[in-house]
Order: sequence, then structure tokens, then C-alpha cells
Amino acid sequence: MDEVTNFVTENQEVVYHHLISIVFALVIFVIGRWIAKGITGVMERALLGRSIDKAVVSFLGSIVYTLIMIAVLLMALSHIGVQTTSFIAILGAAGLAVGLALQGSLANFASGVLIIIFRPFKAGHFIDAGGVMGTVDKIEIFQTILKTPDNKKVLIPNAQITGGAITNFSAEPTRRVDLVIGISYDSDLRKAKQILADILAADERVLAEPAPVIAIGELADSSVNILVRPWVNAADYWGVYWDTLEKVKLTFDEQGIGIPFPQMDVHLHSNKQEN
Repeated sequence: MDEVTNFVTENQEVVYHHLISIVFALVIFVIGRWIAKGITGVMERALLGRSIDKAVVSFLGSIVYTLIMIAVLLMALSHIGVQTTSFIAILGAAGLAVGLALQGSLANFASGVLIIIFRPFKAGHFIDAGGVMGTVDKIEIFQTILKTPDNKKVLIPNAQITGGAITNFSAEPTRRVDLVIGISYDSDLRKAKQILADILAADERVLAEPAPVIAIGELADSSVNILVRPWVNAADYWGVYWDTLEKVKLTFDEQGIGIPFPQMDVHLHSNKQEN
């Protein structure tokens, strides 16, 4: 005990210096922890305000909190004289090894975060992304789940989605239906255009504004192609598309408007052999 007392007495300045360093390190740790919680809380509230899933928000918050606390711990250890260079090197090497091992997963994770933050689409939207068309069922950290029109479930890696073009068919409340109706050259063009206008006017799903377009699109080899472009609510797109084609065919048949189709004439020649 006397030896300890003598050591403290002889090295009083050094001991006080180390005690002060330890106190400051504890202060850094406490303040850093408070800052980490504050930053994490602000981030989580901002993400929840964008209607992002709570599980995803909690996952991201834990990652941010852990990264900040690692930095705080290194700062505290450095303040009491611990050489943190080796720790940083070890963490860097471990991070590099994990990054190389999980390169694809990390790319999908980063892409999932981008999708969640920027929200190019959301659950229920019909999209064309990653080479697949379907309705978004779930948006997860590593993958997005789509349901195709024939009720198949497709899991697409998020990196594959963000790495290409994304077409969102549900982003806007209205869509334009693009139809090309071909009539024969000997049919009454004005009558055909009037029939098309009447069909669109009789369909309550067709919007008055913007007004439908009915115009000549092409004088093709065997037909006069008429462009028919009505605007509808996004949910009515396919119903109007299919119903309009059916009504056009039935009405044109009733009114004598010909719809050309490919034809082939085959001529047979017989060769008689003379004896």
C-alpha cells in the first residue's frame, strides 16, 4: 500500500493527467451517444414521415447508430492515449473483406435504400422494371416482389431494378389508350371516323379532357390506318382498350366498313407431257 501511495505521490502530475483524460473520454462517449441517438431519431422520424415501413426504418436506424458509436468509441480511446490506428486498420480490412464477400448483397441493399427514399414506385403500382412487368407487392431491403398479370410472383434484386429504366404505369392518374384501326381503301373514311367518334363518346370511361384524337396515321400498302387515342383513368386502361377493339369490329361489320387482312392468291399450272 505504501508503494502505491509513494508511486502516486511521485507521479502525481501524470496520474492527474490520465484521470482527466479518462474523464474527458467518458464525456466524449456520453455526448457522442446522445448525438447518435438524436441523429438516429431525426432520421427515423423523417423516414416514417415518408410512409416507409417501420421495420425498414428501424433497421436503417440501427446501422446509422452503430456507425456513429464506432466513431465515438475510437475518439474516446484516442483521447486517453490508445493508439486507434490498428483498430481502424482492422475495421477497414474487415469491412473490405465483408464488402467483397457480399458485393452483390450490398449493391442490392444500397439500391433498396434508394428505392425506399426516392420512391419511384410503391406497393400497388403497375411497373416495368428489371425486365419484368407486374404489380408491386412488397419493397424489401434486398429485393422487390412483383405479381405478374397471370398471378406469378417474381422476386427481382433491387440492383437489377435501379440499374435500368423503370416504367411506372400507375404514377399518373390518367393514361392515353393508343389504338391503330385499319380500314380498306374502298371504305368510307368519313363514316369510319364518325363511327369511331360515336364509340368513344358512348363510353363513360373515356375522359372529355384531354379530348380524344382520331386522325389518319398512315396510308399503308393495303389499309388506311386511323389513330384512335382516347384518355382514360389509369384503372380503366385495359377495359377501354379491349372493349373499344370489340365495338369497332362489330360496328364496322354492321356498317359495311371493311377491315383488310392479308390474302394470298395461289395459281396452279399443269404441264402436259406430249407422247
